[in-house]
Amino acid sequence: MRRPILVFPLLVLASAVLSAEPVNSQLWGENGEKWTPESRLPDFSFAGYHCGESGIPTPSVVVNVRDFGAKGDGAQDDTQAFIRAIKAAEKGAVLVPAGRYLITDMVEIRKPNIVLRGEGPGKSVLFFPKSLEQVKSLREATTSGLPTSGYSWSGGFLKVQGKNSGAQLGNVKMSAKRGSNVIELAKAATVQPGQRIENSQEDPGDRSLLNYLYGQQSDSVSKIGKTANDFVARVTRVDGAKLTLDRPLRTDVRPEWKTRVRIYAPSVTEVGIENLTFEFPETPYMGHFTEQGFNPLTFTGDVSDCWARDLTIINADSGPFIQGCFNTVENIVFESKRKPDKAGNTGHHGFSFDGDDNLLRNFDIRTRFIHDISVSHCGGNVASQGKAVDLAFDHHRRYPHANLFTSIDIGAGTRMYNSGGGDSLGKHSAAWTTFWNIRAARPQSWPPSKFGPDLMNLVGVISQDPPQLGSNGRWFEPVPPTQLQPANLYEAQLAKRRARSAP
Repeated sequence: MRRPILVFPLLVLASAVLSAEPVNSQLWGENGEKWTPESRLPDFSFAGYHCGESGIPTPSVVVNVRDFGAKGDGAQDDTQAFIRAIKAAEKGAVLVPAGRYLITDMVEIRKPNIVLRGEGPGKSVLFFPKSLEQVKSLREATTSGLPTSGYSWSGGFLKVQGKNSGAQLGNVKMSAKRGSNVIELAKAATVQPGQRIENSQEDPGDRSLLNYLYGQQSDSVSKIGKTANDFVARVTRVDGAKLTLDRPLRTDVRPEWKTRVRIYAPSVTEVGIENLTFEFPETPYMGHFTEQGFNPLTFTGDVSDCWARDLTIINADSGPFIQGCFNTVENIVFESKRKPDKAGNTGHHGFSFDGDDNLLRNFDIRTRFIHDISVSHCGGNVASQGKAVDLAFDHHRRYPHANLFTSIDIGAGTRMYNSGGGDSLGKHSAAWTTFWNIRAARPQSWPPSKFGPDLMNLVGVISQDPPQLGSNGRWFEPVPPTQLQPANLYEAQLAKRRARSAP
């Protein structure tokens, strides 16, 4: 018998092929021709180690923890051997050979050019039998007065800490618009081209800076004390009091915001934590604010151009807490065998950023945290190329602004905007937050009004909702992620900047 010709399925297939053609966002265009630095889409290309202008180095080994008494047998306490090895190292890598190392106290790095390097995740394992609370108690309370440990939201057994001792250059004299790359001080600047400066702003008490950062849609902010906003850039030209910068301003600059400029000279740079497993005991997770500090590492204070890479973290309360600027966290895997709480979580914070212009990329969260990626009181950070079981982009209030999340598979997609933070600390997100190419198992929508202001960008999601291209102040382009070009906004902006600066 002759079979019928299946015309309809062929038409459907042809339509699918045609519909899979690349789609460019109207915010960017094909090669960035529709974008300008002063547009609602910030320049995210300066995030990470050395602003993406050079790769992370691999310095040679200078000391071995075994030479300072470490056994790596899982029985002897190796903490002091690690401390002695780091103290002895002047510049280079401290090798942690394959083994299981018992660490029972904090290990600190407070000097530049030190890399703690294992021989690979699963080979060089650091095991922490105690919590940070057991090692050094840090009893605090939440903004609602609930007693808890401060390690619930901070701290790590490996602590990289720095400070900025750069000289003050003076106050800003003239206002400058967001997207500009020129600022003018009240007096001639004693700074040389090539040096970095830090531009610091503070609300004068009238909430004008705070409201600006929230796009004039801040909600209740009565519990926010001082509003501070920092921005670091490199000087390319000095004309008396006028400074030309290598990058566009992330926000407006106004003299009434007590805008001060100083040399940016962090005491800790070029520090790396790499090729290691961090493992904690397999204890049940008891839920929010019960954490005692099974936390692997923290970059705190003025730490710049540092990195954490090629790490596996097992059974953690929280993952890396990152402050400072221009740091990269990459190739990180989270695993957990802990019994979860009633909501299915095995920890509090996955990655937490409280600094500026840091880069997180190539991550795999194989468990579920209450807050998988957190940003608070920061700007210019980028999360790129990652996946998770059911990821929550936690915006933890206190005006996190102009952060980018791009080319990420959030898994189940049931809680994309789930966020924490205390009451009366503003909306969860401030202005210019950008989501670009977010894949999920279910359709997504524009976030609820309590999440953030209209001045945000959501491009590249599967959705059942219509576009909003500037209507109501919102920018919502529900382009299928498989068709969106460029798929990764950070990489596209970085490539465009490199092409522009190439000789």
